[in-house]
Amino acid sequence: MKKIACLLIAAIITISFSGCAGMSNTDQRLLTGSAGGAAGGALIGAIAGSAGMGAAIGAGAGLLGGFLVDQHKKSEDRAYQKGYRAGQQGK
Repeated sequence: MKKIACLLIAAIITISFSGCAGMSNTDQRLLTGSAGGAAGGALIGAIAGSAGMGAAIGAGAGLLGGFLVDQHKKSEDRAYQKGYRAGQQGK
């Protein structure tokens, strides 16, 4: 039963990643974080005895991680654009 659950989760993740083409960077980061977290959580949960609970917790943690990465990337982009504009004005 555990093998079936892991294979099902792997299939869902694979299908999810193939649908990222029309998504914004934020959407892609959140989906990637959630899917990766769910996969890792399911794996750890299967070892501990509850793959479903592990997947749910992992998905939540992955979603939060994806959000934090997105905010960091946006901050980097804003800093880059600010520096670029300052450099253009200095010419």
